[in-house]
Amino acid sequence: MPSVLKNKGTRLFLVLGGFFITNALIAEFIGVKIFSMEATLGIEKINFSFFGKEGSLVFTAGVLLWPIVFIMTDVINEYFGKTGVQFLSWLAVGLISYAFLMCFFAIKLAPADWWVTQSSEQGVPDLQAAFANIFGQSNWIIIGSLVAFLVGQLIDVYVFQKIKKATGERKVWLRATGSTLISQFIDSFIVLYIAFVLGPAQWSIDLFLNVGFVNYIYKFLVAVALTPVIYLSHFLIDKFLGKELSEKMKHKAMSLTSN
Repeated sequence: MPSVLKNKGTRLFLVLGGFFITNALIAEFIGVKIFSMEATLGIEKINFSFFGKEGSLVFTAGVLLWPIVFIMTDVINEYFGKTGVQFLSWLAVGLISYAFLMCFFAIKLAPADWWVTQSSEQGVPDLQAAFANIFGQSNWIIIGSLVAFLVGQLIDVYVFQKIKKATGERKVWLRATGSTLISQFIDSFIVLYIAFVLGPAQWSIDLFLNVGFVNYIYKFLVAVALTPVIYLSHFLIDKFLGKELSEKMKHKAMSLTSN
């Protein structure tokens, strides 16, 4: 094992960072799919009205992973502080941008004639068109999601550290879940506003608020439901690091943030 990996803190940062970036990257790409929660669960369609617009439980597939990303933010914040989260956030944005750029070039490649129609029997008559539609997301959606992600991360870190300063090591659930709920609220509306209000879709404000609140309510419920996962993560990490190293890293993370 390389000497740098013998340090438990380094190994922990690599594992948490890898999982954090992977979830953020996957969330960006699967977010192009819109799914019905009612049909997925096999229940009757729920109709309701928000801001004068009829709606149902329809979400982007990305909402499945974003609550996990923000919980990972809090776990990383706990042991590596603001600088650790900011480094991984900027790295994630860079890698996501790189991934979209590579997809753009892949779409521009001239497809082989036989490949375009090879899935016709499976209901996909033009694989090139399907590939371009799935991976060629709108520039407005890409910009909106990246801006929302960065702003959400900065707010999450700030709220998390403010709550921790006030409560100390107590009330892990309050700083983790509380910071996630606030940052997810901001994130939910920024991405929709940039992608669909400022973008070519030109959503009305009523539709924007309707979809935004439905998505946020879902994220709110998931964040609360995942609170036990935070405690489990802390338990496993503390067991891996050992009590002395765990307390040392938490103290250092807090002192770095205060500087």
